[in-house]
Amino acid sequence: MRKTGFVYHPDYLRHQTGQGHPENAQRLFALLDYLKKDSLWNHLKQIKPLNPPLKWIEKIHTRDYISSIERVCSSGLGMLDADTLVSLDSYNVAVLAAGGVLAALDEVLGKSVNNAFCAVRPPGHHAETERAMGFCIFNNVAIGARYAQMNHKLNKILIVDWDAHHGNGTQHIFYEDPTVFYFSVHQFPHYPGTGSDDEEGQGEGKGFTLNMPMCAGSGDLEYIEVFENILYPEAIKFSPDLILISAGFDGHKDDPLSNLNLSAAGFKRLTQVVLNVAEECCEGRVVSVLEGGYNLKAFSESVSSHLSALIEGSENRK
Repeated sequence: MRKTGFVYHPDYLRHQTGQGHPENAQRLFALLDYLKKDSLWNHLKQIKPLNPPLKWIEKIHTRDYISSIERVCSSGLGMLDADTLVSLDSYNVAVLAAGGVLAALDEVLGKSVNNAFCAVRPPGHHAETERAMGFCIFNNVAIGARYAQMNHKLNKILIVDWDAHHGNGTQHIFYEDPTVFYFSVHQFPHYPGTGSDDEEGQGEGKGFTLNMPMCAGSGDLEYIEVFENILYPEAIKFSPDLILISAGFDGHKDDPLSNLNLSAAGFKRLTQVVLNVAEECCEGRVVSVLEGGYNLKAFSESVSSHLSALIEGSENRK
């Protein structure tokens, strides 16, 4: 019986962001502690991240940008923007975070697992081609999408982003690309200010970006309606070869960085809708990548619910 893959490495804790920063190593400490007390831990196949050749990161980010990140980090604690703090190890950890997604893709596309979750940090969906932003250095999901296309010869990739904050970086990278369908549901207006419903892509990519801005206070009912009635039919029409999830859990009602009202059970249902698309279009192939989530208890419970749906989906395909 194939299982759900789980990517983690202790080096992910070495990215230090300074006292009081919401995106800190304690997030993964708390998550691992919570999951190891749950019986679902035994249903996960542990996957070690790759230490990837830089050529894969260069498919998304320029060499000058990559070098600038390495240079800033080598000097110790520094700032890439007002929100994105780095330390001596942050460059290597960011490379390893991208490598975690590539390892998960190898396992899923090699059919040793049905789906996978990547417990990586730093997150990625705000990072643009030449710009760090919003706690993000390298765009892990975007790197994964190109890797799946170029190394595994897939054509069409669906990216589902349910982080509370719009993934401006992912949208920016694929805005003119008809082979990557980017779907984002997020609080609006809110950081980073992008993600209105009239942002639909450009050129050959027009129609392959779909934003669903949600009002503050939106919760499970509103999100599930969007997923079932908008995402599902649009995704089926696109018929992806693989689905990547930018899995942010900061839309939870207890999270300090949004004003949404989602629950852990709500995240499970969103996962199930995505899995239904994957089952119909791409043999259940889903790789989920951690983005936000900053209330440690709510975050851990939400990831656990997400994983339980992935495991149930995987076991249904045994």
